[in-house]
Amino acid sequence: MMPYERFTAWKASHELALAVYRSTRSFPKEELFGLTSQMRRAAFSAAANIAEGAAKRGSLEFRRVLDIAIGSLSELSYAILFVTELGLLAQEEGRRLEELRSRAGKLTWGLYKTVSRRAKQARRAES
Repeated sequence: MMPYERFTAWKASHELALAVYRSTRSFPKEELFGLTSQMRRAAFSAAANIAEGAAKRGSLEFRRVLDIAIGSLSELSYAILFVTELGLLAQEEGRRLEELRSRAGKLTWGLYKTVSRRAKQARRAES
């Protein structure tokens, strides 16, 4: 098992990335390098940054990449809203993706707070 696989936030982000890849298969070909690519990159980035952070030695570095993951999840939230309102995704599918994104976001934010507390404790111990 890789270190990142122990994090529920990574599992939720991984599930989200798979769902986004599957959902965007039906997008028009002219969106392959536009919305399709943007949504896939944002979803993959969230899971990939958690995986990267799990390999970092310090809490500060882990927190930095978690911050990037949170930003990617926020970007994806807007993209889901946009493509749903544009009609590229059915309302039901848009809601499903947003639920997955919301869960991944809450778990990632919780992990961020935990890592932040550990970073503060480490700084205090060094003082």
